[in-house]
Amino acid sequence: MLTRKQKHFLLKFFSMFSVIRGYNILIIVIAQYLTSIYILAHDRPLREVVLDLNLFMLVLSSAFTIAGGYIINNFYDSEKDLINRPNKSMLDRLVSQNTKLSFYFVLNFLAVVMASYVSFNAVIFFSLYIFGIWLYSHKLKKLPFIGNLTSAILTITPFFAIFIYYRNFETVIFFHAMFLFLIISMRELTKDLENIKGDLAQSYHTIPVVYGEHVSKAMLTSLALFTLIPTLLLVTYFDIGEMNYFFYFSTFLLLAFIVLLWRSKTKLHYLILHNILKFIIVAGVFSIVLINVDVVLNRI
Repeated sequence: MLTRKQKHFLLKFFSMFSVIRGYNILIIVIAQYLTSIYILAHDRPLREVVLDLNLFMLVLSSAFTIAGGYIINNFYDSEKDLINRPNKSMLDRLVSQNTKLSFYFVLNFLAVVMASYVSFNAVIFFSLYIFGIWLYSHKLKKLPFIGNLTSAILTITPFFAIFIYYRNFETVIFFHAMFLFLIISMRELTKDLENIKGDLAQSYHTIPVVYGEHVSKAMLTSLALFTLIPTLLLVTYFDIGEMNYFFYFSTFLLLAFIVLLWRSKTKLHYLILHNILKFIIVAGVFSIVLINVDVVLNRI
């Protein structure tokens, strides 16, 4: 049996884990390594990539920066989250705002320290990334279009760090990035539809608040159709191995998404749509291994 003090500690731990969304950070870490192994550094020995200390430091810097970003976002959205996510909000509030801010500064400091091991340019990169996340959380997220665009860019920024490190400018990388950017943009707009009640109460000028649900649905439909462009190019002109099955399946899911979208009216409906997009993103991460398993096994 756990003592009262141990239970209290566990509650605090799970509260902080919820605030920094540890499960999301784990997925991003896995995604960065898989992207490095299969796409950005596919011509290097597997051991060299996995044991690359510079890559490890960049991934750690990304993880700490993102965790700090979730904390500052939670700090600014605390009132809105009480309306949109009351259960999660109550768990998050088990840790005081002062403690969260202390963790925020510590995590950002550690991120810069880790980046300094790689290069001065990495320090500049992550310093700007930290500032960008703060600016988004403090100001930009309340603005239509700008908030959505900034959020999507900040989400894929950790992959730019790896991209710049390996200096791999193959065209296939651009189309992978385009597909991911469009899906993330859809996810952000779907979240706005899901959270419209809290956004209205807190005077957030998101696209659904300013232009209405119909315009938001039309934009989501357009974004879903635009994903067909990188999908078609990837499966037709590039050697992505068995990962093409992921793109076929994601196309089916996006078509189902469009049908469900125009029938959606409640927060639960938008939550289901949001989860469909999250599933596509997570499935896409693990589908990277399908590009060429044999080649990776031979690189060990």
